[in-house]
Formats: sequence, structure tokens, C-alpha cells
Amino acid sequence: MNRFLLLISCVLFLSTSCSTDKDNDDNSSDSIIGTWDATALQIDNETATDDAKNARDILSFLTARDCYIMTLSFREDLTVDTENSVNYLEINVNPGGTGLDVPCPTQSDMDSSTYTYENGVLTYIDSDMQSVTVAVEIDGNTMLVDAQDLDIPNFNDSGQLVFVKR
Repeated sequence: MNRFLLLISCVLFLSTSCSTDKDNDDNSSDSIIGTWDATALQIDNETATDDAKNARDILSFLTARDCYIMTLSFREDLTVDTENSVNYLEINVNPGGTGLDVPCPTQSDMDSSTYTYENGVLTYIDSDMQSVTVAVEIDGNTMLVDAQDLDIPNFNDSGQLVFVKR
């Protein structure tokens, strides 16, 4: 009888200590899979250059109009597609001098590559066939990437680019 109770206790202990929940670790390779849109540039107002402040403001203005000028799509097969409209941004002066307008670009540069993502480190091959390593912080549906590491013109001065998962 004691052996039977001991066996039942062991089975109960083992069944409760093993979890069937999916791994929710934001550093797992699955956490990056999906389509991510750049929605903001976080900078320090005290030390940021005027270029960084302008980039932040333009990105915020376009995001508020549901215009996403940088999109990253990570797939399970370790390929990534990028869509970047930064080179096609236009800044127009509103008639009557009432401010500036930045229309949503209709053109974009597309690129495909391969990537790896482990323990918060993203490595991909850029358009010059160079390996690029970037520290990435993922918290649920938000991804932070050092803007300088991505080296996107006009957004590589300082700060962190904020991407939101669709």
C-alpha cells in the first residue's frame, strides 16, 4: 500500500511539474516571427540632434495617419522581407505657409534576406552581403531596435526604433 501511495505521489508530482504551456519567452526565436511596422523613434530630447528630432516627428506624423514607412516581415523559414519608404519621403510646405505636410510615400525599396534570432540578438545579411548584428528587445507585440545599428538613412542618428507587430 505504501508503495502504491508513493507511486501515485510521484506521478502527481511529475505531472504538475511539467508544463504544457507554450514557451512565452520573448527571447525565443518564435517571438520575432511576424510582420513589424516602425511606429516611433525614441530619443533623448536633451542630447538628440535636430535631424533625429525631425525623423521622430515625421515618423509619428505618418504613423498617426496609418502610414508605415518601415516594415520587417520575419518568417519561420528564417527569411526576412523588408519594405523601406524612407528614400521616398517628401516634405511639402502647405499653401499659405500653414506648416509642413509629409504625404505617405507610394514607393518603397524591398529586400529579402536570411536571419537568425537568439537571446535578443538578431543577425541578418544586408544588401551588401555583409552580416549585421543588432540587439533587439521584444516585449509582447513591441520590438525595440537601436536605430544606429539598423543604419537606415535619416533614422540612424540616435535612439531606438519602436516596431509594433501586426
